[in-house]
Amino acid sequence: MVTMVGTQSDLIAAIKDLIELDYDAVEAYEAALNRLDREEYKKKLDEFKADHERHIEELSTYLKAKNEKAPESGSMKQLLTQGKVVLGNMIGDISILQAMQSNESDTNTAYERMNQRTDTEEEIKDVLARGLEDEKKHYQWLQSVLEEKSELS
Repeated sequence: MVTMVGTQSDLIAAIKDLIELDYDAVEAYEAALNRLDREEYKKKLDEFKADHERHIEELSTYLKAKNEKAPESGSMKQLLTQGKVVLGNMIGDISILQAMQSNESDTNTAYERMNQRTDTEEEIKDVLARGLEDEKKHYQWLQSVLEEKSELS
């Protein structure tokens, strides 16, 4: 899936869409956690899920301070992100991690765009920068595990 989050002309709309994307990511992580076999993968993905939950909380706090209603769930994209993980279940842990890496590619793109915006208010810049660092960390971990596994095959 290719995300459009961060391309909105309005900052508040972009943040709302980013929150929805983080909700979608949480749902995808829950689906993955329910299907993974290896405990070390579960532990790491649970950490990543907690990062997305923190993003939701921090971004929602910002919106509430602006008297804006924060989304309380994901968007329809959730079906796509969960679908990648459900389909991955047919083949095993590596396929699930590949699906999660694809999802993380979207969240990385969204956070990169949000960090490049010129209309971002000072009080949200640190939250967005931390979010991007988390997303990079998630993607890099998934990438390293998948590379290691492909070298062993």
